[in-house]
Amino acid sequence: MSDASRSRTDPLGQGQGITRRQVGAVALLIVGAVFLWMVFAQWPDWLDAILISKKAFLSAILNGLTLAGLYFLVASGFTLVFGLMRNVNLAHGSLYLLGAYVGYEIADRTGYWLLGVVGGFLVLAVVGLVMQILVFRRLEGDDLRQTLVTIGISVVAADLMLAVWGGTTYQYLTPDWLSGAVRLPIVTAVRSNGSEVFLAYPFYRLVVLGAAIVIGVALWLLINRTRIGSMIRAGVDDRAMLSASGVNVHMIFAVVFALGAGLAGLAGVIGGSVLSVSPGEDVRYLLASLVVVIVGGMGSIVGAAIGALIIGLAEQIGLVYFPTYGVVLTFVIMVVTLAIRPQGIMGRSL
Repeated sequence: MSDASRSRTDPLGQGQGITRRQVGAVALLIVGAVFLWMVFAQWPDWLDAILISKKAFLSAILNGLTLAGLYFLVASGFTLVFGLMRNVNLAHGSLYLLGAYVGYEIADRTGYWLLGVVGGFLVLAVVGLVMQILVFRRLEGDDLRQTLVTIGISVVAADLMLAVWGGTTYQYLTPDWLSGAVRLPIVTAVRSNGSEVFLAYPFYRLVVLGAAIVIGVALWLLINRTRIGSMIRAGVDDRAMLSASGVNVHMIFAVVFALGAGLAGLAGVIGGSVLSVSPGEDVRYLLASLVVVIVGGMGSIVGAAIGALIIGLAEQIGLVYFPTYGVVLTFVIMVVTLAIRPQGIMGRSL
């Protein structure tokens, strides 16, 4: 095709790109419309037979969203340390579990759950600061040694936590104002007498989702709209130039590492309040953080949120509809993402 004919058929020279965006937007609108219909409409019998029930489907979606919120809280700290600063911290799961134990002890001894939340964040922020100064500052740029050392730290930390708190499963006692269920304006069934059955969902899980959204927005603003965020990004891209401009790069990186560790401790308290605190949770949330960061893209807060959303929904939907293969589903998503977009959904090409 000649340039003249191409100009007549596509005067902007961007027809193919615009068409793809339009197709994607239409597909997204269709999916959104179908989902809203499934949420608010009364289901026909055949759809109930396929998806068990409307209540089971909506519960899986809401559980997936709240689990995504918890995964994001853990992975947001991990993406700051691993994705943004390129520090390989495989002890991140241990920070989560230690924060859960520390928060439990504070809440149990004082009787105030909020003090446990604050204590879990602050204590783990201090632990992260010490780790950055004593370990990562000495191993800068050596990914292999960082990996081996942090694996050793996680093993030692797991044994120490087992020695102190034992193999007992601990359960937080949340305040009364966080207890109970909220009736959502969603009808799950209609009784024979014509009355409607509304969906009730635990209030605390909705609070977890809300906290994850607030923290995510705050982190995005910190990284992209503040002076310290610009220094963090500059230090990752060209550390020597930032240091030459008079900025204390070591201090900036120490603060970021402390923030990432503090978020892990905060997630430990919140996650322990939703579920429980027990040995082995460190490995689970380390793997979840790795998968979320790989799928979402290294160094991207938005990518971590998208990755957490995908993984959380996949886990809960798989648990309800594919219980035998639900565990494999998240790793299938990771493999497909790496095959199609190796840098992750929101990651930058290297």
